[in-house]
Amino acid sequence: MALTLITGGTVVGPTGRSRADVLLDGEQVAALLRPGDTSLGVDLASVAQTVIDATGKYVIPGGVDPHTHMELPFGGTAASDTFETGTRAAAWGGTTTIVDFAVQRTGERVQDSLAAWFAKAEGNCAVDYGFHQILGGVDDDSLRAMDELVAEGITSFKLFMAYPGVFYSDDGQILRAMQKAATNGSLVMMHAENGIAIDVLVRQALDRGETAPSFHGTTRPWETEEEATHRAIMLARLAGAPLYVVHMSAKQAVATLARARDDGWNVFGETCPQYLYLSLEEQLGAPGFEGAKWVCSTPLRSRAEKHQDELWRYLRTGDLSVVSTDHCPFCFKEQKELGLGDFSKIPNGIGGVEHRLDLVYQGVVDGRISLERWVELCCTTPARMFGLGDRKGVLTPGADADVVVYDPAGHTSIGYPTDGNGKTHHMNMDHSAWEGFEIDGHVDVVISRGKVLVSGGEYHGHPGHGRYLRRSHSAYLR
Repeated sequence: MALTLITGGTVVGPTGRSRADVLLDGEQVAALLRPGDTSLGVDLASVAQTVIDATGKYVIPGGVDPHTHMELPFGGTAASDTFETGTRAAAWGGTTTIVDFAVQRTGERVQDSLAAWFAKAEGNCAVDYGFHQILGGVDDDSLRAMDELVAEGITSFKLFMAYPGVFYSDDGQILRAMQKAATNGSLVMMHAENGIAIDVLVRQALDRGETAPSFHGTTRPWETEEEATHRAIMLARLAGAPLYVVHMSAKQAVATLARARDDGWNVFGETCPQYLYLSLEEQLGAPGFEGAKWVCSTPLRSRAEKHQDELWRYLRTGDLSVVSTDHCPFCFKEQKELGLGDFSKIPNGIGGVEHRLDLVYQGVVDGRISLERWVELCCTTPARMFGLGDRKGVLTPGADADVVVYDPAGHTSIGYPTDGNGKTHHMNMDHSAWEGFEIDGHVDVVISRGKVLVSGGEYHGHPGHGRYLRRSHSAYLR
């Protein structure tokens, strides 16, 4: 097998950091060694096929993004990243594993919807991938399918309290799915917004002639997220099932989740970089139609109300467990513009799969979280949460050789430069939601299962390198 030796770096995990050399043997981590260790009786630098100098840099596990939407049909169009373009962008940003969502719509067999997503991804991914299953219609057939999918390594199911007529499930359907999850050990993921109330607010806003992108945010107020989060927690408690609330943006909703966790309930929450940095006033409320670039659900929240600061605090306290991206990109031209004159028709989604490690690392630089917490939020906990903890998100012997060498002295400029030389991201989009962001750090080398995907500012990956991952049950459920 090919040997790769990463020397001189500081290995960072969720519980600490240390100077260590990392030896990769083929597709697995073989050993972590003290610098200059000769206990193996051989000069590893002389026998390794590849030697990477990580002096002055951090060596961390490859990032795990457990919430992406490649090629997702939405609002009369589809997410602009394919599995090929989206996973290539992920690799550029140090993410070596994604978990995407297969989508079942009402009236469609769950197994057929899953087969369609396998067909989209197979042979096209640059990094390893798994699937969650969206249940667009909870009935006897889909409940039986939940058991079948768990046996096949798909151990998490997403439900929606939003989007009536598209993905929405009522409380009875949610309860039945949670009861099934309680028996088969799967994890229910919840989009927690009161979609019925939101639809009323949207109709009323449009009747008043309020059509600009900013009204997407004001018609999805924090009360609709907090109420739905509380209701989801109560239903999960009634069913005796675990719960994972996705893309949390409102501080009040996270406070509700934190209280349940303090009481010992088996509930978890994730947030995304857009909710940590962007706001209703500055981005969603941009002049003209520009705010459409930042339309996503749940929506960006008010900076004046300090939602962003509170979410960082909840990341520090552990009440928010994961930072994902909810990567669901749409181009501004022809896609976001479907909502010209009617904010409710703007496709919901922001591209970010390439930038998560950098954006969360900036929180380390700014003193908001620790270096170890960065790795925990972006690598280790997502892997453990979704049944990949024995292979992904850690640098231990036997784990997959997914490694990122990160340079804290480097610099990353996100977005589009002003000199006309082209875009500085690799997602299949005609704009950047992060244009103008400057990061005090840089992804230097990205390795997936022992193969160097990114090094020296060049991409060495290819479609088909990524493999499908059968997942076990979450390591956090009880």
